[in-house]
Amino acid sequence: MTTATFAKKMYIAGELTDGQGTVDVLNPANDQLVASVPTAGIDDADRALAAARDAFPMWSRTSIAERQMWMHKLRDAVIANEDHLRDCMHHEMGKPWGNTQEDFDSLKNSLEFYADEIARIHDTAVADRAGTHTHRLVHEPAGVALAFLAWNFPLLNLAFKIGPAMAAGCPIIIRPSEQTPISAYAVGELCAQTGLPPGVVQILCTDGYDVADHLSASPVPALITLIGSTKTGQHIMRTGATSIKKYSMELGGNAPVLIFPDADLDVAADIVCGVKFNNAGQICVSPNRVFVHQDVLEEFTAQAVAKAQNAGVGWDKTADILTGPVIDGRAWARLKGLIDGAAAGGAQVLAGGDRPGDLPDGHFLAPTVLGNVTEDMDVYRQETFGPIVSIIPFDDDTDLDRMANDCDEGGLTAYIFTRDLALAEDWAARLRYGEVQINGVKYDIDLPHGGIGQSGIGHDCSTLALHDYLVIKRITRALPA
Repeated sequence: MTTATFAKKMYIAGELTDGQGTVDVLNPANDQLVASVPTAGIDDADRALAAARDAFPMWSRTSIAERQMWMHKLRDAVIANEDHLRDCMHHEMGKPWGNTQEDFDSLKNSLEFYADEIARIHDTAVADRAGTHTHRLVHEPAGVALAFLAWNFPLLNLAFKIGPAMAAGCPIIIRPSEQTPISAYAVGELCAQTGLPPGVVQILCTDGYDVADHLSASPVPALITLIGSTKTGQHIMRTGATSIKKYSMELGGNAPVLIFPDADLDVAADIVCGVKFNNAGQICVSPNRVFVHQDVLEEFTAQAVAKAQNAGVGWDKTADILTGPVIDGRAWARLKGLIDGAAAGGAQVLAGGDRPGDLPDGHFLAPTVLGNVTEDMDVYRQETFGPIVSIIPFDDDTDLDRMANDCDEGGLTAYIFTRDLALAEDWAARLRYGEVQINGVKYDIDLPHGGIGQSGIGHDCSTLALHDYLVIKRITRALPA
């Protein structure tokens, strides 16, 4: 199992450039060096901020047709470089080759969707009660956008930001995670190749908080957008409070799953385990707390255990792999601690629980199923962000409403499995989550994605995301007397 190496640079002010530092990127499948990529210092950040500020008057006034042209050029370059972009992700986070397809498709689809969607945004008229004036509501670009990305979906997360920003007319500075910057830097190369006007898109990585905080604290960004933890969102809002800004943030979650006695258990097990073991469970919408009615507990548990034991684990590009490594040794130790702590508190480790025996290297955790998980356990209270299915039995006397909504991380996603549609709709109304998935799961670029409360502000995907990058101006004209 060998690791390729990648030579990449930042993309600032229309140029590929080195930075004032470097960060080593290791493949978590084998801890081999993938790249030493440049990172930005304060001077690099200031150059990016100045380029974005200077680009805004031009880019915001560019016609929709011209913006669409640039987006289509970038999309075509992305399509032509599919294998390379997917290879970057395959190595920088040990993402199984099949898993990289979703990231790649998301970037292509975002550029296509928002190039079309911006043309559907129209001015609207407001009636004047006295009949003395006319009023129009006009959508305009919000200003410079600053995007902080999580590492778990390197291109998907970038896609959710670059599409609406370019379409809306907002220059965007993208800061990928220092753990997975390579594929984002590869997109910077494509921006340079297509001749995108300087400052419209910039991609730079920072190592630590100092430079990232400098970007947030600058008055240049009008919008800060983030995919990350609730804690990070709070920090960015504090540092960004030097000026009035818009925020669009997809933050943490601790998704409940409600499996009622009449549920289709085949479907429920497929979805819970599929989403939980895919990408090593490092998914913000991954099912975390699986509440299973006592009447079907034994059957569902048996199916979950079988799926955990049969899930393909590894990094072999030619094999059918579902579960790759977790991102690093610290994440592995945290997950192992959650499992061991639950077991010490009385939970049953029914599958997995440790490193797969045939994978001595890298940060692999076998798909794990825990039974009899209780509210006092850390694995219940925390967003696990790993391939762990935590099963919590319930019966008709359980205060399920309280337990399902008791989520310190806030409400991002919830799942319901029942054939009783009235029951499903009743629970969909009770659950305080931004997304409720009933008897299935569906995500796409045209469907809004966002949380409630501590899980975020605004949306990714759909026309709602585009509106996060727009502001409304009222234009009023007096009619002749």
